[in-house]
Amino acid sequence: MNYGLLLSTDNIDFMIHRLVPFNFFGTEVWITDSHVCVLIVMLILVIFSIIAGNKFRKALANDQMEPDGFQNFVEAIIDFLQNTVGNAMGKSADRYFNYIATIFMFILVSNISGLLGLRPPTADWAVTLPMALITFSLIHINEVKFAKSPLALWADKCSPLPPWLPIWLPINIISDIAVPISLSLRLFANVLSGTVMMALIYGLLGWIATAWPAALHVYFDLFSGAIQTYVFCMLTMTYIASARGEA
Repeated sequence: MNYGLLLSTDNIDFMIHRLVPFNFFGTEVWITDSHVCVLIVMLILVIFSIIAGNKFRKALANDQMEPDGFQNFVEAIIDFLQNTVGNAMGKSADRYFNYIATIFMFILVSNISGLLGLRPPTADWAVTLPMALITFSLIHINEVKFAKSPLALWADKCSPLPPWLPIWLPINIISDIAVPISLSLRLFANVLSGTVMMALIYGLLGWIATAWPAALHVYFDLFSGAIQTYVFCMLTMTYIASARGEA
Protein backbone atom coordinates (compact mmCIF):
# COMPACT_ATOMS: atom_id res chain seq x y z
CA MET A 1 0.00 0.00 0.00
CA ASN A 2 1.86 3.07 -1.25
CA TYR A 3 -0.72 5.63 -0.23
CA GLY A 4 -3.07 5.40 2.69
CA LEU A 5 -3.08 4.94 6.42
CA LEU A 6 -0.51 2.14 6.62
CA LEU A 7 3.21 2.62 6.35
CA SER A 8 4.50 1.49 3.00
CA THR A 9 6.92 -1.40 3.29
CA ASP A 10 7.28 -2.12 -0.42
CA ASN A 11 9.30 1.01 -1.16
CA ILE A 12 10.15 2.05 2.43
CA ASP A 13 8.23 5.32 2.23
CA PHE A 14 7.78 7.28 5.47
CA MET A 15 6.31 10.48 4.05
CA ILE A 16 3.02 12.00 5.16
CA HIS A 17 0.76 11.56 2.13
CA ARG A 18 -2.00 13.89 0.99
CA LEU A 19 -5.32 12.11 0.55
CA VAL A 20 -8.24 14.47 -0.14
CA PRO A 21 -8.04 18.15 -1.21
CA PHE A 22 -10.66 20.77 -0.38
CA ASN A 23 -11.01 24.51 -0.79
CA PHE A 24 -10.74 26.62 2.36
CA PHE A 25 -11.48 30.30 1.67
CA GLY A 26 -9.72 30.13 -1.68
CA THR A 27 -6.78 28.09 -0.43
CA GLU A 28 -6.29 24.43 -1.33
CA VAL A 29 -5.97 22.40 1.86
CA TRP A 30 -5.28 18.66 2.00
CA ILE A 31 -6.48 15.99 4.40
CA THR A 32 -3.47 13.76 5.06
CA ASP A 33 -3.12 10.27 6.46
CA SER A 34 -2.15 11.85 9.80
CA HIS A 35 -5.54 13.58 10.01
CA VAL A 36 -7.35 10.32 9.34
CA CYS A 37 -5.25 8.40 11.87
CA VAL A 38 -5.96 11.08 14.50
CA LEU A 39 -9.69 10.71 13.80
CA ILE A 40 -9.42 6.92 14.14
CA VAL A 41 -7.64 7.27 17.50
CA MET A 42 -10.27 9.77 18.68
CA LEU A 43 -13.03 7.41 17.54
CA ILE A 44 -11.44 4.56 19.52
CA LEU A 45 -11.28 6.74 22.65
CA VAL A 46 -14.87 7.98 22.23
CA ILE A 47 -16.21 4.42 21.80
CA PHE A 48 -14.18 3.24 24.80
CA SER A 49 -15.52 6.14 26.90
CA ILE A 50 -19.14 5.46 25.90
CA ILE A 51 -18.83 1.75 26.70
CA ALA A 52 -17.12 2.47 30.03
CA GLY A 53 -19.73 5.09 30.97
CA ASN A 54 -22.64 2.80 30.17
CA LYS A 55 -20.99 -0.03 32.08
CA PHE A 56 -20.59 2.05 35.22
CA ARG A 57 -24.09 3.51 35.00
CA LYS A 58 -25.59 0.03 34.76
CA ALA A 59 -23.45 -1.16 37.67
CA LEU A 60 -24.65 1.74 39.82
CA ALA A 61 -28.29 1.25 38.79
CA ASN A 62 -28.16 -2.46 39.65
CA ASP A 63 -26.15 -1.99 42.85
CA GLN A 64 -23.46 -4.25 41.47
CA MET A 65 -20.95 -4.66 44.31
CA GLU A 66 -18.41 -6.83 42.49
CA PRO A 67 -17.04 -5.18 39.32
CA ASP A 68 -16.25 -7.35 36.32
CA GLY A 69 -12.97 -7.48 34.45
CA PHE A 70 -13.67 -4.47 32.22
CA GLN A 71 -14.67 -2.31 35.19
CA ASN A 72 -11.54 -3.35 37.05
CA PHE A 73 -9.47 -2.41 34.01
CA VAL A 74 -11.04 1.05 33.74
CA GLU A 75 -10.79 1.65 37.49
CA ALA A 76 -7.11 0.66 37.42
CA ILE A 77 -6.46 3.27 34.70
CA ILE A 78 -8.33 5.96 36.65
CA ASP A 79 -6.56 5.11 39.92
CA PHE A 80 -3.17 5.20 38.18
CA LEU A 81 -3.89 8.59 36.63
CA GLN A 82 -5.29 10.04 39.86
CA ASN A 83 -2.26 8.91 41.85
CA THR A 84 0.18 10.15 39.21
CA VAL A 85 -1.45 13.56 38.84
CA GLY A 86 -1.95 13.89 42.60
CA ASN A 87 1.68 13.13 43.40
CA ALA A 88 3.02 15.47 40.71
CA MET A 89 0.67 18.44 41.07
CA GLY A 90 -0.52 18.40 44.67
CA LYS A 91 -3.29 20.95 45.23
CA SER A 92 -3.70 21.54 41.50
CA ALA A 93 -4.43 17.88 40.74
CA ASP A 94 -8.22 18.25 40.56
CA ARG A 95 -7.99 21.30 38.30
CA TYR A 96 -5.74 19.65 35.72
CA PHE A 97 -6.71 16.00 36.01
CA ASN A 98 -9.03 16.07 32.99
CA TYR A 99 -6.40 17.68 30.78
CA ILE A 100 -3.60 15.34 31.83
CA ALA A 101 -5.83 12.25 31.57
CA THR A 102 -6.97 13.31 28.08
CA ILE A 103 -3.51 13.85 26.63
CA PHE A 104 -2.26 10.69 28.40
CA MET A 105 -4.91 8.49 26.78
CA PHE A 106 -4.59 10.19 23.39
CA ILE A 107 -0.79 9.90 23.27
CA LEU A 108 -0.80 6.32 24.56
CA VAL A 109 -3.37 5.08 22.05
CA SER A 110 -1.63 7.03 19.27
CA ASN A 111 1.73 5.50 20.16
CA ILE A 112 0.45 1.92 20.16
CA SER A 113 -1.77 2.37 17.09
CA GLY A 114 1.12 0.95 15.06
CA LEU A 115 0.01 -2.46 16.34
CA LEU A 116 -3.17 -1.92 14.31
CA GLY A 117 -1.13 -1.18 11.18
CA LEU A 118 -1.70 2.58 11.36
CA ARG A 119 0.94 5.22 11.02
CA PRO A 120 1.07 6.57 14.62
CA PRO A 121 -0.25 10.17 14.66
CA THR A 122 2.47 11.10 17.16
CA ALA A 123 5.04 10.27 14.46
CA ASP A 124 3.98 13.59 12.90
CA TRP A 125 5.41 16.78 14.45
CA ALA A 126 2.23 18.61 13.41
CA VAL A 127 0.41 16.49 16.03
CA THR A 128 2.89 16.69 18.91
CA LEU A 129 3.68 20.41 18.55
CA PRO A 130 0.11 21.67 19.22
CA MET A 131 -0.06 19.61 22.43
CA ALA A 132 3.28 21.07 23.53
CA LEU A 133 2.03 24.58 22.71
CA ILE A 134 -1.06 24.03 24.88
CA THR A 135 1.24 23.02 27.73
CA PHE A 136 3.44 26.06 27.02
CA SER A 137 0.37 28.33 27.22
CA LEU A 138 -0.78 26.79 30.51
CA ILE A 139 2.70 27.20 31.99
CA HIS A 140 2.88 30.92 31.31
CA ILE A 141 -0.76 31.64 32.11
CA ASN A 142 -0.17 30.16 35.56
CA GLU A 143 3.20 31.88 35.84
CA VAL A 144 1.61 35.30 35.30
CA LYS A 145 -1.46 34.45 37.40
CA PHE A 146 0.50 33.32 40.45
CA ALA A 147 3.30 35.89 40.28
CA LYS A 148 3.16 38.10 43.37
CA SER A 149 3.85 41.18 41.26
CA PRO A 150 5.30 42.18 37.89
CA LEU A 151 8.57 42.90 39.67
CA ALA A 152 8.60 39.37 41.11
CA LEU A 153 8.05 37.95 37.62
CA TRP A 154 10.86 40.14 36.27
CA ALA A 155 13.17 39.03 39.09
CA ASP A 156 12.39 35.39 38.31
CA LYS A 157 13.30 35.90 34.64
CA CYS A 158 16.55 37.61 35.63
CA SER A 159 17.57 34.97 38.19
CA PRO A 160 20.07 33.92 39.42
CA LEU A 161 21.40 37.48 39.19
CA PRO A 162 19.64 40.50 40.76
CA PRO A 163 16.76 42.04 38.72
CA TRP A 164 18.76 45.20 38.11
CA LEU A 165 21.36 43.11 36.23
CA PRO A 166 19.31 41.26 33.54
CA ILE A 167 22.21 39.43 31.94
CA TRP A 168 20.44 36.09 32.24
CA LEU A 169 17.14 37.39 30.86
CA PRO A 170 17.78 36.32 27.22
CA ILE A 171 18.98 32.90 28.35
CA ASN A 172 15.88 32.36 30.52
CA ILE A 173 13.62 33.46 27.66
CA ILE A 174 15.34 31.02 25.31
CA SER A 175 14.92 28.23 27.88
CA ASP A 176 11.19 29.04 28.07
CA ILE A 177 10.84 28.93 24.30
CA ALA A 178 12.73 25.63 24.21
CA VAL A 179 10.10 23.90 26.39
CA PRO A 180 7.45 23.24 23.69
CA ILE A 181 10.15 22.45 21.12
CA SER A 182 11.84 19.87 23.33
CA LEU A 183 8.52 18.38 24.51
CA SER A 184 7.17 17.95 20.99
CA LEU A 185 10.41 16.79 19.37
CA ARG A 186 11.14 14.22 22.08
CA LEU A 187 7.79 12.52 21.59
CA PHE A 188 7.79 12.88 17.79
CA ALA A 189 11.35 11.63 17.28
CA ASN A 190 11.04 8.61 19.57
CA VAL A 191 7.78 7.43 18.01
CA LEU A 192 8.96 8.09 14.45
CA SER A 193 12.24 6.24 15.02
CA GLY A 194 10.40 3.14 16.25
CA THR A 195 8.00 3.33 13.31
CA VAL A 196 10.87 3.65 10.83
CA MET A 197 12.77 0.74 12.43
CA MET A 198 9.78 -1.62 12.19
CA ALA A 199 8.95 -0.59 8.62
CA LEU A 200 12.59 -1.13 7.59
CA ILE A 201 12.60 -4.59 9.15
CA TYR A 202 9.43 -5.64 7.32
CA GLY A 203 10.42 -3.93 4.07
CA LEU A 204 14.00 -5.15 3.83
CA LEU A 205 13.64 -8.64 5.24
CA GLY A 206 10.39 -9.54 3.50
CA TRP A 207 9.18 -13.07 4.29
CA ILE A 208 12.06 -13.54 6.75
CA ALA A 209 10.35 -11.06 9.07
CA THR A 210 7.61 -13.51 10.05
CA ALA A 211 6.42 -13.70 13.67
CA TRP A 212 9.76 -12.86 15.37
CA PRO A 213 9.40 -9.03 14.97
CA ALA A 214 6.52 -9.29 17.46
CA ALA A 215 9.15 -9.04 20.20
CA LEU A 216 10.33 -5.74 18.69
CA HIS A 217 6.74 -4.47 18.60
CA VAL A 218 6.58 -5.06 22.36
CA TYR A 219 9.48 -2.63 22.79
CA PHE A 220 8.91 -0.02 20.05
CA ASP A 221 5.10 0.17 20.27
CA LEU A 222 4.18 -0.87 23.81
CA PHE A 223 7.14 -0.21 26.11
CA SER A 224 8.62 2.82 24.37
CA GLY A 225 5.15 4.21 23.61
CA ALA A 226 4.12 3.97 27.26
CA ILE A 227 7.40 5.51 28.46
CA GLN A 228 7.14 8.47 26.07
CA THR A 229 3.52 9.03 27.13
CA TYR A 230 4.53 9.07 30.79
CA VAL A 231 7.48 11.40 30.15
CA PHE A 232 5.39 13.92 28.20
CA CYS A 233 2.66 14.02 30.84
CA MET A 234 5.09 14.10 33.78
CA LEU A 235 7.03 17.02 32.30
CA THR A 236 3.76 18.82 31.59
CA MET A 237 2.63 18.41 35.21
CA THR A 238 6.04 19.41 36.58
CA TYR A 239 6.22 22.58 34.49
CA ILE A 240 2.68 23.67 35.38
CA ALA A 241 3.11 22.91 39.09
CA SER A 242 6.37 24.85 39.10
CA ALA A 243 4.68 27.83 37.43
CA ARG A 244 2.00 27.74 40.16
CA GLY A 245 4.65 27.61 42.87
CA GLU A 246 3.58 24.11 43.97
CA ALA A 247 6.50 22.05 42.72
